[in-house]
Amino acid sequence: MEQTDVIIIGAGPAGLSAGIYAGYYGLRTLIFEENIPGGLAAEIPLLEDYPGLQAGISGRNLVEKMVEQCKKPGVEIRQFEKVNNLVLEKKEKMVETDKSKYTADYVIIASGRQPKALDVPGANEFRGKGVSYCAVCDSAFFKNRKVAVIGEGTPAAEVALYLAEFASSLILACLRPRAEAERILIERLKKRDVEVLVNVETKEIKGDVKVKSVILADKKTGETKEIETDGVFLQLEETPNSQLAEKAGIRISEKKYIIVDEKGLTNIEGVYAVGDITDRPIKKTITAAAQAAIAINDIFERKSV
Repeated sequence: MEQTDVIIIGAGPAGLSAGIYAGYYGLRTLIFEENIPGGLAAEIPLLEDYPGLQAGISGRNLVEKMVEQCKKPGVEIRQFEKVNNLVLEKKEKMVETDKSKYTADYVIIASGRQPKALDVPGANEFRGKGVSYCAVCDSAFFKNRKVAVIGEGTPAAEVALYLAEFASSLILACLRPRAEAERILIERLKKRDVEVLVNVETKEIKGDVKVKSVILADKKTGETKEIETDGVFLQLEETPNSQLAEKAGIRISEKKYIIVDEKGLTNIEGVYAVGDITDRPIKKTITAAAQAAIAINDIFERKSV
């Protein structure tokens, strides 16, 4: 059974940041990622609010740089290795994956969130046939086509702005009573002539072989309208990947986020959580990195005693 100082679960910005700091502190560290590194951050078209990157950077590009920075001090990223079970009660923690078992003095959970699927007629039927959850992946298929973005907050506005570079026309359908995004994004949407609808819900996505239209309903009046579109991009509320943590006895909130203290420590000694998986209110790449640095610093201080 392989033994190490720190095991990190998840290779998004939080997990990779933890790996970077752990490596530079000289901690033997393994990162497990069931897919490719990046998580939801890899799908961000343009990240403009990360300090020092005035021109912005794509989420994928930032992740690639973080991966290289992780590897420099010798941190190993085990891609396509899924963590299936955690045994955390003892001082030496056991992590079981679909390939092997490992032990570590400390475990950091950075498993992030995943998009909530849209549960309306046509959403699943036309997935990959006009319905998409990833603008960066599928934008090229909608050059000079009609596109609708359905979602909420800054993420939906960012996706709409990105797709406006490709689409012939674009509608942003917001689920809330107003477009709750950063002011600079709202101003850019207006300049790009993006039509913004607020307080609507999706009733159905229609088509034959591919998407042809989407039916939206005003939440206040109930009035429906059918909008012709070639593509529907979904940027919905995200849910935390906390099932494994909850099963292992880690305390979680009513909304299923892991409860942590100011250092990222959970209710189990030696077990931390960082990034979007935590109950911290701000979900940003920069805050994920900061939480990771704080957690690793606490681990280093504990090991140095």
